[in-house]
Amino acid sequence: MITISRTMMSAFKKKNSYIFLLIIFSHNLISMIDQTDPIRGYKQLDITLLEKLHDEFESMDHGYIDSFMLIQDGEVIFEKYYEVDYKYLTRNKKSQQALIMNKNYGSLATPQYNYFNPEWHPFYKDTNLHTIQSVSKSVTSALVGIALERGEIESIDTEIFKYFSKYDHLFDTQLKRSITIRDLLNMASGIKWDEDSYPYTNPLNDAASMENSNDWLEYVLSLPMEYEPGSKFVYNSGITVLISHILEVATGMRLDKYAEKYLFRPIGIEKYFWKKTPTGLTDAEGGLYLSTKDFAKIGLLYLNNGVSNGRQILTKEWVKLTMSPSIAIDESDRKYGFQWWFVPYGSDEEKWIFSGSGYGGQYLMVVPEYELVMVFNGWNIFETERPSIEYLSSRVLAALIDKEDH
Repeated sequence: MITISRTMMSAFKKKNSYIFLLIIFSHNLISMIDQTDPIRGYKQLDITLLEKLHDEFESMDHGYIDSFMLIQDGEVIFEKYYEVDYKYLTRNKKSQQALIMNKNYGSLATPQYNYFNPEWHPFYKDTNLHTIQSVSKSVTSALVGIALERGEIESIDTEIFKYFSKYDHLFDTQLKRSITIRDLLNMASGIKWDEDSYPYTNPLNDAASMENSNDWLEYVLSLPMEYEPGSKFVYNSGITVLISHILEVATGMRLDKYAEKYLFRPIGIEKYFWKKTPTGLTDAEGGLYLSTKDFAKIGLLYLNNGVSNGRQILTKEWVKLTMSPSIAIDESDRKYGFQWWFVPYGSDEEKWIFSGSGYGGQYLMVVPEYELVMVFNGWNIFETERPSIEYLSSRVLAALIDKEDH
């Protein structure tokens, strides 16, 4: 447990009370559930365990959590919001980070990628739209599936250089010219990239450098190859930027507008914000903001085999492909595939929590076995502990699963 000072506690206060047990928060959300499917999981619920987790969030034992929502079988079991004074927390860090950015990037440094700027993080300018950071990648994956079904993308095994005529000179090796859309979706492009050795607030992090460059596509494609495409998982936010460009070329639409027309509105998402890069490209790697309830709708879409409001938004084939692990991760029990994480749970090695994960602690978790969607929105980029998917899911599953089988 982390020791929290009184000063830090003053930045945090209770906002709302519980909403739990058979409370339905929106027709649009609940209509996404296929009510004809039998419940595959246990309905037993130990509310005291959820209350304990909530108490820990209120006490900031797990850093800064902004919202927590749990949905099972079309019912909101738990919905909780917390209020954190990020303007207070970032009063010094905002200017310090700006100095670091300006020193390294000069005029290229932008406030929207200063993660200590409270106008941009974690909420978008005093709205309830919360950054979902890298879960933007998972949403972008769904758009690839839609474009594939609509015939705008012929195949995910198409080489990507065909979409980059302006940057063709950067595909300077046969190895780089062999990268496919599938390789990008599985974080296996083979491009040399380091997003793990340094924090995202450090300019030595490739993702941070890209986000403060003038042309993100050029930044990514100018890097050399390190591995054969498809052979090794290397987490690389830049390749989702490549996917954004591919989708915009293939569909003839800006990615955010394409998402609005073919994904967001059909599943009941009316309000969102999506950042743009300096060249006007939609920031698919981490720029999307959604409310907590709308964030949950993305998970419900996959839980319901791509159906929302009686419409097949994603094909069953795409959902099945996406919800199956595609590539192993060195020295990890996790797997990855199609811009989603697969986290094992229980004693069965083939049971996975289907999850999107964002910088600072935004988690969207789907557990089909128990008709369960979990949403956690946090912003743990400060000197606090960031709870993992494994930890948070284990706490919730302990409340939902018969203890003899847990």
